[in-house]
Amino acid sequence: MKQFMFSLLFLIAGLPVLAQSSVKGKVIDAITTEALPDVEVSIQGSNRSIQTDGNGIFMLENVAPGDQILVVVKNGFITKRLPIVAQDGQVLNIESILMDVDVSAEQEQIGLISLSDNEVSNDDDDSGSFNVSGLLTASRDVFLNAAAFDFSATFFRPRGLDNANGKVLINGIEMNKQFNGRPQWGNWGGLNDVQRNREFSMGITPNEYSFGGLAGTTNIIMRASQERQGGRISYAAGNRSYTGRVMASYSSGLTASGWAYTFLASRRFGDEGYQDGTLYDANSFSASVEKKINDNHSLNLTAFYTPNRRGRSTAITQEVFDLKGRRYNPFWGYQDGEIRNSRIREIEEPVIMLNHYWNVSEKTSINTNLGYQFGSIKNGRIDNGRFRNPTPEYYQNLPSFFLQDENPTSTDFQNAFLAQREFVADGQLDWDEIYRRNLNAATNGELANIILQNDVIDDTQLSANVLLNSQLSDNITFSGNVAYRGLKSENYAEVSDLLGANGFLDIDNFAVQESQDGAQGALAQSDVRNPNRVVTEGDRYKYNYEIDATVISSFAQAVFKYSKVDFHLGANYSNTSYQRNGLYENGNFQGARSFGESEELDFSNYGVKGGLTYKVSGRHLIDLNAAYYTEAPGIRNSFSNARQNNDVVIGLESEKIQSLDLSYIFRSPIVKARVTGFYAGFEDGTDIGFYFTEDLATLGSENGSAFVQEVLTNVERRNVGVELGVEAQVTPTVKLKAAASVGQNLYTNNPNLYLTSDDFEGALSFGDGTTKLENYHVAGGPERAYQIGFEYRDPDFWWVGATTNYFSNAYIDISNLARSDAFALDSDGLPFNDYDPAAARNLLTQQEFDDYFLVNIVGGKSWKIDDYFVGFFATINNVLNEEYITGGFEQSRVANFRNASEDQGRENGPVFGPRYFFGNGTTYYVNAYIRF
Repeated sequence: MKQFMFSLLFLIAGLPVLAQSSVKGKVIDAITTEALPDVEVSIQGSNRSIQTDGNGIFMLENVAPGDQILVVVKNGFITKRLPIVAQDGQVLNIESILMDVDVSAEQEQIGLISLSDNEVSNDDDDSGSFNVSGLLTASRDVFLNAAAFDFSATFFRPRGLDNANGKVLINGIEMNKQFNGRPQWGNWGGLNDVQRNREFSMGITPNEYSFGGLAGTTNIIMRASQERQGGRISYAAGNRSYTGRVMASYSSGLTASGWAYTFLASRRFGDEGYQDGTLYDANSFSASVEKKINDNHSLNLTAFYTPNRRGRSTAITQEVFDLKGRRYNPFWGYQDGEIRNSRIREIEEPVIMLNHYWNVSEKTSINTNLGYQFGSIKNGRIDNGRFRNPTPEYYQNLPSFFLQDENPTSTDFQNAFLAQREFVADGQLDWDEIYRRNLNAATNGELANIILQNDVIDDTQLSANVLLNSQLSDNITFSGNVAYRGLKSENYAEVSDLLGANGFLDIDNFAVQESQDGAQGALAQSDVRNPNRVVTEGDRYKYNYEIDATVISSFAQAVFKYSKVDFHLGANYSNTSYQRNGLYENGNFQGARSFGESEELDFSNYGVKGGLTYKVSGRHLIDLNAAYYTEAPGIRNSFSNARQNNDVVIGLESEKIQSLDLSYIFRSPIVKARVTGFYAGFEDGTDIGFYFTEDLATLGSENGSAFVQEVLTNVERRNVGVELGVEAQVTPTVKLKAAASVGQNLYTNNPNLYLTSDDFEGALSFGDGTTKLENYHVAGGPERAYQIGFEYRDPDFWWVGATTNYFSNAYIDISNLARSDAFALDSDGLPFNDYDPAAARNLLTQQEFDDYFLVNIVGGKSWKIDDYFVGFFATINNVLNEEYITGGFEQSRVANFRNASEDQGRENGPVFGPRYFFGNGTTYYVNAYIRF
């Protein structure tokens, strides 16, 4: 009996061993035939994974018998999914697995760095959309690839999310700006070759670096030892944002002495991109040095400096588009035969990072990071003082201005004809006239009439964090961090160019009040402590203040992986504080209201998230994720008018965010597919806009006009929809793909609205103090996008692909003031006696833009010549030269019923019609490279 029990126990214990098998193989580069180290090899649907050694060899043990999918993954290469049959107790030997270089990494030259100016960042007064394509290029997900490379030109936002809803990190350090929560891509433009190693987690799925955000988390790894060994030289040409780019990089790999280093230099240039007058002048430098101290400790130092200058463009009205076309840009003109743009954006913010990597044990690692960023962002513009705006598309220069009367006279038609002829023939900024005016003033002993100014943000930020990752057991992984970010931000206007004059009087020309002695009154002073100050080039003027901001945060996360179910739980906590320190005492807000320190704003925030993946089988998965968290408002939305005073937004709250998504995922050697239903809800949002309006009738002033700050609080939004991505490798050389997103992004309440201005006292609200936004669409690109396409990869290492993309359900950004009770009020504060509710509904209907198709073609070829690898990548976007609108906004200059009815009802078109962003026509991008 005892012998029988011993034999039985031995048999039971041996069953798992006898039932398990192993998979052995070697992974090599399909082009170079060289072994590939650090390739991740796993069985799909299991927890077992291993990396190849220095010779590209792996041995994956304890593989369950039967049909399995072997997944082979390495950054920069196309993921392989190989069907295998594991035999009981046997070793399956795969002699060689060929990995093809992922040529879409070359396509990321466009998706990540070559974003158009409007995609990267718009001025606040442009009210433009923001694109998240930069966040998406790190992913190989079928739908996200379509969103990054094909949908991005249309301002499409996956799930309706802004890029402030995602997190971007470099070497584990968060790079989102505290000012507005957005990553500043211009801070690391032109560093493509050393930023190919990126880890992306979609949505709120787990990642080891941070709690994350709804738009995902991207960590860009700029660690010297992780860069591909060798050198690369490339040249690119295009007609989108820059016309030429040259780049050279070299990485040593980890040497026998334990050192690794990487260097890069690049230059991007162009007199103008697709938009007229949009110069591009950028240089980029990067260096990383790493020392492997021993098997457990490594120290990495990374620094990059990417100074760049870009000419800006803006949205235009339909009238201007009809006269000048979609490439028209009013910000530039000829000076001495050269194009000069009045709106130049300059970024110079070097970054230095020190990273320590500590392998505490085989299962636990600690990563300590220190980052220092400094420098400035400058946005140039014309300061026309008390003189008329010299911009050529100023409304008084256009034909509609002369035809605004209901019954125009012959003189009006003549003036309209002359205005149209002059605008069509030229229509650009007249630099000669500006200089002539200033030189005449200087001759007469007077000061400048018009100058160029820079709005400057001069930031110094110190970041530090400690990241912990530990494999607690075969099934449980724990990640956590503690992080600190401290910011000192100087904000001021700077005289950039006097344009031929001797000086400029630092006063508010719209608030001039003469005192008895003829001097400018106190209300006109930018700084009453330095009245009537004459400024010259390089001087600060108009406004000058500092912002101190501190964020202390932590997060913890546990990931559980089992044979049938994976799930994760995470939580975070943060404390954010802001304080403004006014360095000028503004004449309109004298004393402590503008000078000295404001009250300190303090926000405590938290979040929880969780999710699970149910593995129906190795090919079918169900994935569910949910989150609830709060976020502090950015600096931009915390002070109602930070340039002039210390006033804090009334009713300021942290935003509350809820999210839920459910996905079905199918993966086989031939087909990859994902369909996801998503929901995101936002409460207590805040937004501030700046504009000039003529329709503040209840002020009781002569004309009821003012430059105002519009403050929205208690904003509630809801984003719901479905997204789909599917690709099929129908033959070894042909791949078919399709993607779709059907969503709806709506305001779900009537937010609070009030106005502030230096033209009136206090906060101005209307009626019940709300704006009626409920059920209006949140602007931000098309809500629906569809794609079908194919890709052909020839065994001789050339490839070509094409996609057809269809977009619909895009809406204009509406005027909030026009949806408030101010819309119905006459100058006596009572409703208009001719107010017509039906006509009002028609006037306030949100414009939906026309649907459109875009066809894109991509392709490339590579060769091996001795020890060199030569290749090129090219793309043509909008092959059919389709005309389309990517976004736009209503103007709030006329925002009451009577004036809006008159303006929109004019036979010859409105004077203050909506402004639109028009998409590019046919554009191209070609990149050729040599790798060694």
